[in-house]
Amino acid sequence: MSIDDADSTAPLITVTGDLDFTTATPLRTALDHLLAARPAAVVLDFGGLLFIDSTGLAVIVHAWREGHQNGTVIRLRAIPRFLETILDITGVSGLLARTAREDERELPVAPA
Repeated sequence: MSIDDADSTAPLITVTGDLDFTTATPLRTALDHLLAARPAAVVLDFGGLLFIDSTGLAVIVHAWREGHQNGTVIRLRAIPRFLETILDITGVSGLLARTAREDERELPVAPA
């Protein structure tokens, strides 16, 4: 994993190798640190990813949830085909595509 925060509005984390129970904690810690600064976006580059397990997937969901609460968009880039399939099957790709506006619920206005 490497972090490029030269663009403070959209820091980039490049993930390579395996993202599993043995490597997920450093990624989650890095994401939490970046998200605390409330950038407009955080970009996760998975071009070098070889394997991901449920722990790694949970880190992506965690990043989306934390970013969503603070107005930070989580963008995935260079997604390997196997990860794209996993994201689709688990519904995470749909989650990542949601915006804060879609989560807002309109409440009925009571008649005056």
